[in-house]
Amino acid sequence: MTDLTPPAASPSPPPRRRSRTWWYLGGAVVLVLALAGAGIWYFVFRDDSPPAVDIESASESLDSRGSGGTSPASSIDGTWTIDPSIGSFGDFTSNFVGYRVQEELASIGAKTAVGRTPDVEGSLTIDGTKIPKADFTANLSTLQSDEDRRDNAIRDQALETSTFPEATFTLTAPIELDSVPAEGEKITVDATGDLTLHGVTREVTMPLEATRNGDVIAVTSQLDILFADFDIEQPRSFAVLSIEDHGILEVQLFFTRQSP
Repeated sequence: MTDLTPPAASPSPPPRRRSRTWWYLGGAVVLVLALAGAGIWYFVFRDDSPPAVDIESASESLDSRGSGGTSPASSIDGTWTIDPSIGSFGDFTSNFVGYRVQEELASIGAKTAVGRTPDVEGSLTIDGTKIPKADFTANLSTLQSDEDRRDNAIRDQALETSTFPEATFTLTAPIELDSVPAEGEKITVDATGDLTLHGVTREVTMPLEATRNGDVIAVTSQLDILFADFDIEQPRSFAVLSIEDHGILEVQLFFTRQSP
């Protein structure tokens, strides 16, 4: 006789096991979403601009090369010229002049735009505790940032480097030092002079930080500049939502003393 009794159904997993399975699945989904969000932030929204100039970082370039000479601490008199052989522009351990501006880009958000050029020439003269002469010239047509479109834009907008390729600074009042700085000592002074930017010359006071290692002096400066003072118009682009009306002029220079 045929047995028509239906087979018994498989027992359902205990409620606790089902709950644990969903907990594991939910945790995995959250982890994947978190990692995806972190990846989007890292590659799109993070501000990976190079740090601002400071004398501490600049002095590391001097420390890494060892003593540049045997000049006595009691005398640093002479003419010092910008030395292009120190450091590397690739990691910003060399000479450079540049800008730092806050901008907001479509689909990206707020970002610090930084552009720099290593093409700088100049010199300074020291006489006892006085610096009577100093000047430098930067070729702004070779400014580089992390975005080619920005670099191309400032050639015809904002700085208009295709028309005004150079920026210059010339000291107009001697810098008075309290004493002859010792080797490795970090000092802060103000340099008053004529800054020419975008074809406009204005007197400015640049706050300088400096230190010396042998026959090499490192100098850094950050000067806040109002664009309107130099007839600089903010660039226009569908990708740029807004740009601040001012920016920081960054300077990092290494001077080597010339032989008498």
